[in-house]
Amino acid sequence: MSQQHLMNTYGRQPVTFAYGEGAWLWDTNGKRYLDALAGVAVNGLGHAHPVLAKAIAEQAAKLIHVSNIYQIDEQSRLANRLCALSGMDRVFFCNSGCEANEAAIKLARLYGHGKGIENPAIVVMEKSFHGRTLATLSATGNYKVQAGFEPLVPGFVRVPFDDLDAVRQVAEHNPNVVAVLVEPIQGEGGINIPHGGANYLRGLRELCDQHGWLLMLDEVQSGIARTGTMFAFQHTGIKPDVMTLAKGLGSGVPIGACLAYGAAAEVFTPGKHGSTFGGNPLACAAALATLDVIENDKLGQHAEQLGNWINQAFSAQLKDVAGVVTIRNAGLMIGIELDRPCGDLVKQALEAGLLINVTADKVVRLLPPLILNQAEAQQLVDGLSGLIKKFLEASA
Repeated sequence: MSQQHLMNTYGRQPVTFAYGEGAWLWDTNGKRYLDALAGVAVNGLGHAHPVLAKAIAEQAAKLIHVSNIYQIDEQSRLANRLCALSGMDRVFFCNSGCEANEAAIKLARLYGHGKGIENPAIVVMEKSFHGRTLATLSATGNYKVQAGFEPLVPGFVRVPFDDLDAVRQVAEHNPNVVAVLVEPIQGEGGINIPHGGANYLRGLRELCDQHGWLLMLDEVQSGIARTGTMFAFQHTGIKPDVMTLAKGLGSGVPIGACLAYGAAAEVFTPGKHGSTFGGNPLACAAALATLDVIENDKLGQHAEQLGNWINQAFSAQLKDVAGVVTIRNAGLMIGIELDRPCGDLVKQALEAGLLINVTADKVVRLLPPLILNQAEAQQLVDGLSGLIKKFLEASA
Protein backbone atom coordinates (compact mmCIF):
# COMPACT_ATOMS: atom_id res chain seq x y z
CA MET A 1 0.00 0.00 0.00
CA SER A 2 1.23 3.51 -0.80
CA GLN A 3 2.91 5.45 2.02
CA GLN A 4 2.85 8.81 0.19
CA HIS A 5 0.43 10.50 2.57
CA LEU A 6 2.35 9.53 5.73
CA MET A 7 4.86 12.04 7.07
CA ASN A 8 8.39 10.84 6.45
CA THR A 9 9.31 10.28 10.11
CA TYR A 10 10.36 6.61 10.09
CA GLY A 11 12.90 4.56 8.18
CA ARG A 12 10.44 1.71 7.79
CA GLN A 13 11.45 -1.86 6.96
CA PRO A 14 9.89 -3.35 3.80
CA VAL A 15 7.32 -5.55 5.54
CA THR A 16 3.70 -5.31 6.67
CA PHE A 17 2.42 -7.65 9.36
CA ALA A 18 -1.05 -9.14 9.17
CA TYR A 19 -1.39 -10.98 12.47
CA GLY A 20 0.57 -12.46 15.35
CA GLU A 21 0.44 -15.17 17.97
CA GLY A 22 2.72 -15.42 21.00
CA ALA A 23 6.28 -14.50 20.00
CA TRP A 24 5.52 -14.80 16.26
CA LEU A 25 4.30 -12.46 13.52
CA TRP A 26 3.12 -13.24 10.00
CA ASP A 27 3.40 -10.75 7.16
CA THR A 28 0.87 -10.15 4.40
CA ASN A 29 2.62 -12.76 2.24
CA GLY A 30 2.31 -15.43 4.92
CA LYS A 31 5.98 -15.42 5.98
CA ARG A 32 6.59 -16.05 9.71
CA TYR A 33 8.97 -14.02 11.91
CA LEU A 34 10.28 -14.53 15.44
CA ASP A 35 9.70 -11.23 17.23
CA ALA A 36 12.73 -10.43 19.39
CA LEU A 37 11.81 -6.75 19.67
CA ALA A 38 8.21 -6.86 20.95
CA GLY A 39 7.29 -3.46 19.56
CA VAL A 40 10.39 -2.06 21.36
CA ALA A 41 9.60 -3.59 24.77
CA VAL A 42 5.86 -2.98 24.43
CA ASN A 43 4.31 -6.38 23.68
CA GLY A 44 5.40 -8.12 26.85
CA LEU A 45 2.61 -10.67 26.54
CA GLY A 46 3.45 -11.27 22.90
CA HIS A 47 0.72 -11.07 20.28
CA ALA A 48 -2.97 -11.95 20.59
CA HIS A 49 -2.69 -13.08 24.21
CA PRO A 50 -6.13 -14.52 25.03
CA VAL A 51 -6.42 -12.92 28.49
CA LEU A 52 -5.51 -9.48 27.14
CA ALA A 53 -7.72 -9.79 24.06
CA LYS A 54 -10.68 -10.83 26.21
CA ALA A 55 -10.18 -7.94 28.65
CA ILE A 56 -9.94 -5.38 25.84
CA ALA A 57 -13.01 -6.73 24.05
CA GLU A 58 -15.12 -6.84 27.20
CA GLN A 59 -14.11 -3.32 28.20
CA ALA A 60 -14.68 -1.94 24.69
CA ALA A 61 -18.18 -3.39 24.77
CA LYS A 62 -18.91 -1.47 27.98
CA LEU A 63 -16.98 1.81 28.01
CA ILE A 64 -13.91 3.01 26.10
CA HIS A 65 -13.48 6.59 27.24
CA VAL A 66 -14.84 9.15 29.65
CA SER A 67 -13.26 12.41 30.73
CA ASN A 68 -11.03 12.73 33.76
CA ILE A 69 -13.48 15.27 35.12
CA TYR A 70 -15.32 12.16 36.33
CA GLN A 71 -14.21 9.28 38.53
CA ILE A 72 -13.02 6.23 36.59
CA ASP A 73 -13.19 2.91 38.41
CA GLU A 74 -10.65 1.09 36.20
CA GLN A 75 -8.19 3.95 36.69
CA SER A 76 -8.53 3.83 40.47
CA ARG A 77 -8.04 0.06 40.49
CA LEU A 78 -4.93 0.34 38.34
CA ALA A 79 -3.48 3.12 40.50
CA ASN A 80 -4.07 1.02 43.62
CA ARG A 81 -2.42 -1.97 41.95
CA LEU A 82 0.65 -0.06 40.81
CA CYS A 83 1.14 1.56 44.20
CA ALA A 84 0.81 -1.79 45.94
CA LEU A 85 3.40 -3.31 43.60
CA SER A 86 5.86 -0.40 43.82
CA GLY A 87 5.38 1.11 47.27
CA MET A 88 4.64 4.50 45.68
CA ASP A 89 1.77 6.74 46.83
CA ARG A 90 0.06 8.34 43.83
CA VAL A 91 -0.18 7.93 40.05
CA PHE A 92 -0.85 10.28 37.14
CA PHE A 93 -1.92 8.49 33.95
CA CYS A 94 -1.10 9.61 30.42
CA ASN A 95 -0.58 7.93 27.03
CA SER A 96 3.15 7.38 26.49
CA GLY A 97 6.61 7.37 27.99
CA CYS A 98 7.49 10.88 26.88
CA GLU A 99 4.26 12.17 28.43
CA ALA A 100 5.10 10.38 31.67
CA ASN A 101 8.55 12.00 31.63
CA GLU A 102 7.01 15.40 30.82
CA ALA A 103 4.89 14.97 33.93
CA ALA A 104 7.99 14.14 35.98
CA ILE A 105 9.84 17.20 34.65
CA LYS A 106 6.91 19.48 35.42
CA LEU A 107 6.56 17.93 38.87
CA ALA A 108 10.25 18.55 39.62
CA ARG A 109 10.02 22.17 38.50
CA LEU A 110 6.91 22.78 40.57
CA TYR A 111 8.63 21.12 43.52
CA GLY A 112 11.59 23.45 43.07
CA HIS A 113 9.45 26.56 42.86
CA GLY A 114 7.75 25.43 46.06
CA LYS A 115 11.18 25.53 47.71
CA GLY A 116 11.78 29.07 46.46
CA ILE A 117 14.14 28.12 43.61
CA GLU A 118 13.44 30.49 40.71
CA ASN A 119 15.21 28.46 38.00
CA PRO A 120 15.07 24.80 39.07
CA ALA A 121 17.44 22.43 37.29
CA ILE A 122 17.39 18.66 36.77
CA VAL A 123 20.50 16.48 36.50
CA VAL A 124 20.30 14.19 33.44
CA MET A 125 22.70 11.70 31.87
CA GLU A 126 24.75 11.40 28.71
CA LYS A 127 23.45 8.73 26.27
CA SER A 128 20.03 8.88 27.92
CA PHE A 129 16.70 8.83 26.11
CA HIS A 130 13.54 10.28 27.63
CA GLY A 131 11.34 11.06 24.62
CA ARG A 132 10.79 13.32 21.63
CA THR A 133 8.65 16.14 23.01
CA LEU A 134 10.57 19.38 23.34
CA ALA A 135 11.29 19.02 27.05
CA THR A 136 12.07 15.31 26.96
CA LEU A 137 14.38 15.56 23.95
CA SER A 138 16.14 18.41 25.79
CA ALA A 139 16.64 16.03 28.71
CA THR A 140 17.83 13.29 26.35
CA GLY A 141 21.58 12.82 25.98
CA ASN A 142 21.66 12.29 22.23
CA TYR A 143 22.43 15.16 19.86
CA LYS A 144 20.90 13.30 16.89
CA VAL A 145 17.51 13.51 18.59
CA GLN A 146 17.98 17.20 19.40
CA ALA A 147 19.46 18.46 16.13
CA GLY A 148 17.25 20.92 14.30
CA PHE A 149 14.93 21.58 17.22
CA GLU A 150 16.94 24.28 18.94
CA PRO A 151 16.53 26.30 21.06
CA LEU A 152 16.24 23.46 23.56
CA VAL A 153 14.40 23.75 26.84
CA PRO A 154 16.80 25.02 29.52
CA GLY A 155 17.07 23.69 33.04
CA PHE A 156 19.00 20.45 32.51
CA VAL A 157 22.52 19.73 33.79
CA ARG A 158 24.14 16.81 31.96
CA VAL A 159 26.68 14.40 33.47
CA PRO A 160 28.10 11.02 32.38
CA PHE A 161 25.96 7.98 33.16
CA ASP A 162 27.24 5.75 35.96
CA ASP A 163 29.42 8.50 37.47
CA LEU A 164 28.53 9.46 41.03
CA ASP A 165 31.49 11.80 41.34
CA ALA A 166 30.15 13.91 38.48
CA VAL A 167 26.84 14.27 40.32
CA ARG A 168 28.71 15.24 43.50
CA GLN A 169 30.50 17.97 41.55
CA VAL A 170 27.17 19.34 40.36
CA ALA A 171 25.91 19.38 43.95
CA GLU A 172 28.88 21.49 45.00
CA HIS A 173 28.50 24.09 42.28
CA ASN A 174 24.81 24.33 41.33
CA PRO A 175 22.35 25.39 44.04
CA ASN A 176 19.42 25.28 41.61
CA VAL A 177 19.31 21.50 41.21
CA VAL A 178 16.06 19.96 42.44
CA ALA A 179 16.09 16.45 40.94
CA VAL A 180 17.99 13.70 39.16
CA LEU A 181 16.34 11.99 36.18
CA VAL A 182 17.94 8.67 35.21
CA GLU A 183 17.20 5.36 33.54
CA PRO A 184 18.22 2.41 35.77
CA ILE A 185 19.37 0.74 32.53
CA GLN A 186 19.82 2.87 29.43
CA GLY A 187 17.81 1.25 26.64
CA GLU A 188 18.18 3.46 23.57
CA GLY A 189 21.70 4.27 24.72
CA GLY A 190 22.76 0.67 24.13
CA ILE A 191 21.54 -1.46 27.06
CA ASN A 192 24.01 0.33 29.34
CA ILE A 193 24.06 -1.23 32.80
CA PRO A 194 25.86 0.57 35.68
CA HIS A 195 29.20 -1.10 36.34
CA GLY A 196 28.60 -0.91 40.06
CA GLY A 197 25.21 -2.52 39.72
CA ALA A 198 22.81 -1.52 42.47
CA ASN A 199 25.41 0.77 44.05
CA TYR A 200 24.83 3.41 41.37
CA LEU A 201 21.17 3.94 42.21
CA ARG A 202 21.92 3.63 45.91
CA GLY A 203 24.54 6.35 45.56
CA LEU A 204 22.12 8.60 43.70
CA ARG A 205 19.52 7.98 46.40
CA GLU A 206 22.01 9.07 49.08
CA LEU A 207 22.97 12.21 47.16
CA CYS A 208 19.33 13.15 46.61
CA ASP A 209 18.59 12.66 50.30
CA GLN A 210 21.60 14.78 51.29
CA HIS A 211 20.60 17.69 49.08
CA GLY A 212 16.81 17.55 49.18
CA TRP A 213 16.53 16.48 45.53
CA LEU A 214 13.98 14.19 43.97
CA LEU A 215 15.26 10.90 42.56
CA MET A 216 13.25 10.32 39.37
CA LEU A 217 13.62 6.99 37.58
CA ASP A 218 12.66 6.59 33.93
CA GLU A 219 11.46 2.97 33.85
CA VAL A 220 9.60 3.34 30.57
CA GLN A 221 11.68 0.55 29.05
CA SER A 222 13.00 -1.29 32.13
CA GLY A 223 9.70 -1.49 34.01
CA ILE A 224 6.88 -4.07 34.00
CA ALA A 225 8.94 -7.20 34.75
CA ARG A 226 11.43 -6.81 31.91
CA THR A 227 14.52 -7.04 34.15
CA GLY A 228 13.12 -9.75 36.44
CA THR A 229 11.42 -7.66 39.12
CA MET A 230 8.28 -5.68 38.35
CA PHE A 231 10.38 -2.51 38.37
CA ALA A 232 14.15 -2.36 37.89
CA PHE A 233 14.68 -0.28 41.03
CA GLN A 234 13.49 -3.25 43.08
CA HIS A 235 16.86 -4.93 42.46
CA THR A 236 18.54 -2.18 44.48
CA GLY A 237 16.71 -1.88 47.80
CA ILE A 238 15.97 1.83 47.33
CA LYS A 239 12.78 3.67 46.43
CA PRO A 240 12.54 6.62 44.02
CA ASP A 241 10.53 9.77 44.64
CA VAL A 242 9.17 9.63 41.08
CA MET A 243 9.02 6.78 38.56
CA THR A 244 7.74 6.81 34.99
CA LEU A 245 6.24 3.87 33.12
CA ALA A 246 4.77 3.14 29.68
CA LYS A 247 5.74 0.61 26.95
CA GLY A 248 4.95 -2.78 28.54
CA LEU A 249 2.25 -1.48 30.89
CA GLY A 250 -0.61 -1.87 28.39
CA SER A 251 0.88 -4.62 26.20
CA GLY A 252 0.28 -2.50 23.10
CA VAL A 253 -2.63 -0.32 24.22
CA PRO A 254 -1.16 3.18 24.72
CA ILE A 255 -0.77 4.10 28.38
CA GLY A 256 1.85 5.89 30.47
CA ALA A 257 2.13 6.58 34.16
CA CYS A 258 4.04 8.92 36.46
CA LEU A 259 4.20 7.55 40.00
CA ALA A 260 5.27 9.61 43.01
CA TYR A 261 6.12 8.95 46.65
CA GLY A 262 6.14 11.03 49.80
CA ALA A 263 6.35 14.79 49.35
CA ALA A 264 6.56 14.39 45.58
CA ALA A 265 3.13 12.76 45.58
CA GLU A 266 1.54 15.95 46.88
CA VAL A 267 3.10 18.41 44.41
CA PHE A 268 0.40 18.34 41.74
CA THR A 269 -2.96 19.89 42.56
CA PRO A 270 -6.06 20.32 40.35
CA GLY A 271 -5.28 22.42 37.29
CA LYS A 272 -1.51 21.90 37.38
CA HIS A 273 -1.43 18.97 34.96
CA GLY A 274 -3.82 16.82 32.95
CA SER A 275 -4.49 14.55 29.99
CA THR A 276 -7.58 14.07 27.84
CA PHE A 277 -7.07 10.37 27.17
CA GLY A 278 -4.80 9.48 30.08
CA GLY A 279 -6.07 6.56 32.16
CA ASN A 280 -9.23 5.91 30.17
CA PRO A 281 -11.16 2.70 30.91
CA LEU A 282 -9.88 0.78 27.88
CA ALA A 283 -6.19 1.48 28.52
CA CYS A 284 -6.53 0.72 32.22
CA ALA A 285 -8.34 -2.56 31.54
CA ALA A 286 -5.46 -3.60 29.27
CA ALA A 287 -2.91 -2.69 31.94
CA LEU A 288 -4.81 -4.56 34.66
CA ALA A 289 -4.96 -7.66 32.49
CA THR A 290 -1.25 -7.32 31.71
CA LEU A 291 -0.36 -7.21 35.40
CA ASP A 292 -2.63 -10.19 36.09
CA VAL A 293 -0.83 -12.35 33.52
CA ILE A 294 2.64 -11.23 34.62
CA GLU A 295 1.93 -12.06 38.25
CA ASN A 296 -0.05 -15.25 37.68
CA ASP A 297 2.48 -16.68 35.22
CA LYS A 298 5.52 -15.39 37.14
CA LEU A 299 6.84 -13.72 34.00
CA GLY A 300 9.30 -11.54 35.91
CA GLN A 301 11.13 -14.58 37.27
CA HIS A 302 10.96 -16.15 33.81
CA ALA A 303 12.39 -13.00 32.18
CA GLU A 304 15.36 -12.95 34.56
CA GLN A 305 16.17 -16.63 34.16
CA LEU A 306 15.67 -16.75 30.39
CA GLY A 307 17.55 -13.48 29.85
CA ASN A 308 20.56 -14.83 31.74
CA TRP A 309 20.40 -18.07 29.73
CA ILE A 310 20.28 -16.12 26.45
CA ASN A 311 23.31 -14.09 27.53
CA GLN A 312 25.25 -17.27 28.33
CA ALA A 313 24.17 -18.93 25.09
CA PHE A 314 25.26 -15.96 22.97
CA SER A 315 28.52 -15.77 24.92
CA ALA A 316 29.20 -19.42 24.12
CA GLN A 317 28.41 -19.08 20.41
CA LEU A 318 30.21 -15.76 19.93
CA LYS A 319 33.20 -16.54 22.14
CA ASP A 320 36.45 -15.31 20.57
CA VAL A 321 34.60 -13.96 17.52
CA ALA A 322 36.57 -10.92 16.32
CA GLY A 323 34.36 -7.85 16.38
CA VAL A 324 32.15 -8.82 19.33
CA VAL A 325 32.93 -6.38 22.16
CA THR A 326 30.57 -7.52 24.90
CA ILE A 327 27.23 -9.17 25.60
CA ARG A 328 25.15 -7.79 28.45
CA ASN A 329 21.66 -8.15 29.83
CA ALA A 330 19.30 -7.24 32.60
CA GLY A 331 16.59 -9.86 32.29
CA LEU A 332 15.16 -9.60 28.79
CA MET A 333 16.94 -6.33 28.01
CA ILE A 334 19.82 -7.74 25.98
CA GLY A 335 22.61 -5.93 24.15
CA ILE A 336 25.32 -7.37 21.90
CA GLU A 337 27.91 -4.68 21.27
CA LEU A 338 30.08 -4.91 18.16
CA ASP A 339 33.16 -2.90 17.26
CA ARG A 340 31.59 -1.36 14.17
CA PRO A 341 28.27 0.10 12.99
CA CYS A 342 25.88 -2.78 12.37
CA GLY A 343 22.59 -1.27 11.24
CA ASP A 344 22.60 -3.57 8.19
CA LEU A 345 21.92 -6.50 10.53
CA VAL A 346 18.33 -5.33 10.98
CA LYS A 347 17.43 -5.96 7.34
CA GLN A 348 19.52 -9.12 7.16
CA ALA A 349 17.70 -10.50 10.19
CA LEU A 350 14.35 -9.50 8.71
CA GLU A 351 15.13 -11.48 5.57
CA ALA A 352 15.96 -14.45 7.83
CA GLY A 353 12.62 -14.16 9.64
CA LEU A 354 13.91 -12.47 12.79
CA LEU A 355 12.96 -9.07 14.18
CA ILE A 356 15.76 -7.23 15.98
CA ASN A 357 16.94 -3.67 16.50
CA VAL A 358 20.27 -1.84 16.42
CA THR A 359 20.74 1.15 18.71
CA ALA A 360 23.70 3.42 19.46
CA ASP A 361 25.03 2.41 16.01
CA LYS A 362 26.92 -0.64 17.26
CA VAL A 363 24.60 -2.46 19.70
CA VAL A 364 22.21 -5.20 18.65
CA ARG A 365 19.28 -4.67 21.01
CA LEU A 366 16.92 -7.51 21.87
CA LEU A 367 13.70 -6.94 23.81
CA PRO A 368 11.72 -10.13 23.23
CA PRO A 369 8.27 -10.68 24.74
CA LEU A 370 8.24 -11.92 28.31
CA ILE A 371 6.40 -15.06 27.17
CA LEU A 372 9.29 -16.21 24.95
CA ASN A 373 9.93 -19.91 25.61
CA GLN A 374 13.16 -21.90 25.74
CA ALA A 375 12.87 -23.33 22.24
CA GLU A 376 12.22 -19.87 20.78
CA ALA A 377 15.16 -18.47 22.74
CA GLN A 378 17.40 -21.20 21.29
CA GLN A 379 16.17 -20.35 17.79
CA LEU A 380 16.92 -16.68 18.44
CA VAL A 381 20.44 -17.39 19.64
CA ASP A 382 21.26 -19.81 16.83
CA GLY A 383 19.86 -17.60 14.08
CA LEU A 384 21.28 -14.30 15.25
CA SER A 385 24.70 -15.72 16.15
CA GLY A 386 25.05 -16.97 12.58
CA LEU A 387 24.01 -13.61 11.17
CA ILE A 388 26.46 -11.72 13.37
CA LYS A 389 29.35 -13.99 12.41
CA LYS A 390 28.53 -13.63 8.72
CA PHE A 391 28.19 -9.84 9.05
CA LEU A 392 31.51 -9.46 10.86
CA GLU A 393 33.34 -11.64 8.33
CA ALA A 394 31.88 -9.66 5.42
CA SER A 395 32.73 -6.27 6.97
CA ALA A 396 36.21 -7.17 8.22
